[in-house]
Amino acid sequence: MTDERLTDPAGEPDADDPSGEAPAAVADRALADVQRERDDFYDRLLRKTAEFDNYRKRVERERRAQADEAVINLLRELLLVVDDFDIAVTVDAGEGGAAYRRGVELIHDKLQDLLAKHGVRPIEAVGAQFDPNIHQAVMHDASPDHPEGEVMGELRKGYMIGDRLLRPSMVKVAKA
Repeated sequence: MTDERLTDPAGEPDADDPSGEAPAAVADRALADVQRERDDFYDRLLRKTAEFDNYRKRVERERRAQADEAVINLLRELLLVVDDFDIAVTVDAGEGGAAYRRGVELIHDKLQDLLAKHGVRPIEAVGAQFDPNIHQAVMHDASPDHPEGEVMGELRKGYMIGDRLLRPSMVKVAKA
């Protein structure tokens, strides 16, 4: 492939060419420049593709985290209703309150099933060793019947969702 501007029909360099280089050298240099530019554009394409892929993954992670946080906030509010039902079930309804109590128990059971369906489970606190990761000590009491650090009573149930703490148990802990 020859450049007609740089050579005359006899194959001699053009007198108008200021560099005085042979046409093949000019073509080789131009080809090398084009290849370098192509490689640069290809490198940029790869980088932009990787950046976009990382962006897409980060947005997906953030979306999942936001959805999880929304579910957790809703469940925390729902647990306040569950607490009220726990109290209502334990209160003596007196005579004639059996039907009322049975209705409250049915609602309470449905709420417990709903929580279990979404992976929420209560923390078994009474009799367990105090763990500040899942228990919130609100009372300490000396007790000869319980070893030090054992949870003697539960004032409010705690809940886990999977391996994550949803709400700590409010407990009464034995001390020596």
